[in-house]
Amino acid sequence: MNSFVPVDPTSDFSIHNLPYGVFSDVDNNRKRIGVAIGDYILDLSAVAHLYPEEVQETLTADVLNPLMGSSRLVWQAVRCTTQHLLFEGSDLDKNEDLKKIALIPQSSAKMHLPAEIGDYTDFYSSIHHATNVGVMFRGKDNALMPNWKHLPVGYHGRSSSVVVSGTPITRPLGQTQPVDGADPVFGPCRLFDFELEMAFFIGGPPTQLGERITAENAFDRIFGFSIMNDWSARDIQKWEYVPLGPFTAKNLGTTISPWVVPVDALEPFLVDNFAQDPIPFPYLRHQRNFNFDINLEVAIKPSNEVETTICKSNYKYLYWTPLQQLAHHTVTGCNIRPGDLMASGTISGETPDSFGSMLELSWKGTKSIELNGGQTRKFIQDGDEVIIRGFCEKNGIRVGFGECSGVVLPAVPFSE
Repeated sequence: MNSFVPVDPTSDFSIHNLPYGVFSDVDNNRKRIGVAIGDYILDLSAVAHLYPEEVQETLTADVLNPLMGSSRLVWQAVRCTTQHLLFEGSDLDKNEDLKKIALIPQSSAKMHLPAEIGDYTDFYSSIHHATNVGVMFRGKDNALMPNWKHLPVGYHGRSSSVVVSGTPITRPLGQTQPVDGADPVFGPCRLFDFELEMAFFIGGPPTQLGERITAENAFDRIFGFSIMNDWSARDIQKWEYVPLGPFTAKNLGTTISPWVVPVDALEPFLVDNFAQDPIPFPYLRHQRNFNFDINLEVAIKPSNEVETTICKSNYKYLYWTPLQQLAHHTVTGCNIRPGDLMASGTISGETPDSFGSMLELSWKGTKSIELNGGQTRKFIQDGDEVIIRGFCEKNGIRVGFGECSGVVLPAVPFSE
């Protein structure tokens, strides 16, 4: 498939991808839905009249929720129409006036959150990450908790603090216990961390309270994927998480990439699901492969320095699939809505260079990570920019997610 829009072979945004985002630009501050193609954004509001009449209103919205709330058949029809509009020789290709209006350089665009996120849930689905953390804090013989291989562990996060890539993150203040057994102290987080994650957006009509979605029928409820950085205050987390789990150590900010890659674009990169033992309960079983070969990497860029890649991992290391995550989330009858966001948890691989957090890379602060320019890190410092990238590539076809980045700002002093 060839597009009339020039696309560099190394671009994340080929015609095989066509991810959705919400943007404004220097000439028009109204938020619109767009599709990334090469270095451009196709403004769907400008070409909505070229789509089937029943979807035109969803394409002129300022968030993706109306489109997400449609069916998979609608998503496929919209994607097919978009591809045909971008083909060489299409009606759009022949209309120079419309092209000038509809194609916006990404360099002049400002990206926004792609959806109104009603609810946000974060899972803990990487067996290598869970094992590493368990070994650090409970020892090798008790690394995984007894429930871990029976259900997708997760917690409900704070949707109000989910932000789009490029938004600065302020180092949090909180209570910590620097010395075990001593009284807590209050002050800036000292062990600030990133977590390499991916997340999917819920699609389809809202469900009702009491309605369940099994793993076998969850496929039609997953609209697309973005990269996520679940910023974490490790020392605050250690003190506060007993007995109810993460709280203020996680609600300080969660960054997602602005582009939502549809499931159809990822299907050529499907791989076998992670082997599970024991076999899960029936509501968590599915025959469909829903695991992907997505290359993931994390870089740190200190102020006025070049970046250093510190981690290379892959989505395929997740033990629990999104279908299972959604099935478990709703097994009690929890209702879901289009635009709800569900994250994978930290994605760590099998080797030390694939660990998806500073907690693991520095092994709880016992090792230093070397950066270009001579600096070292055990945890994230003020002024550091953390950049996460992800892409699939096979047979000369590349499908990427763009960047998920954020700079850490110094803590704001507490005034009584």
